Amino acid sequence: MPLVGTKEMFKKAYEGGYAIGAFNVNNMEIVQGITDAAGELKSPLILQVSAGARKYARHEYLVHLVKAALEINNIPIALHLDHGADFDICKSCIDGGFTSVMIDGSHLPYAENVALAKRVAEYAHAHGVVVEAELGQLAGIEDDVNVSAENASYTKPEEVQDFVEKTGVDSLAIAIGTSHGAFKFTPDQCTRNADGVLVPPPLRFDILEEIEKRIPGFPIVLHGASSVIPKYVKIINENGGHMPDAVGIPEDQLRRAAKSSVCKINIDSDLRLAMTAGIREHFKKEPSHFDPRQYLTDGRSYIKELVTHKIKEVLGSDGKAPEVQALIDQSK
Repeated sequence: MPLVGTKEMFKKAYEGGYAIGAFNVNNMEIVQGITDAAGELKSPLILQVSAGARKYARHEYLVHLVKAALEINNIPIALHLDHGADFDICKSCIDGGFTSVMIDGSHLPYAENVALAKRVAEYAHAHGVVVEAELGQLAGIEDDVNVSAENASYTKPEEVQDFVEKTGVDSLAIAIGTSHGAFKFTPDQCTRNADGVLVPPPLRFDILEEIEKRIPGFPIVLHGASSVIPKYVKIINENGGHMPDAVGIPEDQLRRAAKSSVCKINIDSDLRLAMTAGIREHFKKEPSHFDPRQYLTDGRSYIKELVTHKIKEVLGSDGKAPEVQALIDQSK
């Protein structure tokens, strides 16, 4: 089965009230853990690669790891560039086998963001590749780029229709209160529940609903949507780590988003936490081990556990691969 784009995935997700998980990949064990979970649950899947991942693992290795996963798992998989910084990076990924790219001009003035997204969309569509762009800017750290809460901005609903029509992009990432990284919010931005646990500010569903009215049927994307699952943070902290006050997006809010126009939910930090939890726990139990196959196996197991949970409890995409594949086949 070849790599596919996301159009058919998003169409079915929009109609069915679920979302496709877009999981960031950096090495073989992460690819295996994600695709093993999705394959067993018959879930369509987006594997995405950031600039940092391409620098670390190299483009060619990542493409072939994903293609190897396709040989083992009979599910639709798209390969997506996450946060493409400029036209040249997007072009390189389009020419190098990716089926979807994101051009992130959210930090630019509006007119420049439109022009850049339009240029990428024209090139991508000529090569059968779909394009995601972003309006509004998320706070947090993404591949060592730090956007402060003061410089973050919500998406302006009044801009979305004009942006989509002028650029021709296929999906739109919006800012409604999600944030990059494991430390998405400071304690001052949160409240504490009866157990003393930090509770982040709620997502701005009013903005999402207004956007839905202005571009009905159009696929929306949420970045910075890891929930920073307390189990993995606890394991890390109990085994030599130090991550006080790490807090993410509540999963009930993500599930609500997945039932709306949000067709793609990005998950990166949760994967890193799960992998790190498995490795730290392994070394605490087996301090004499030095074989990477031993400790990376435990990290991979937690990756699979995490992705299984996300697909079933947050995304709602389990069992949806056959309907997506059927639509892909019809579209050929």
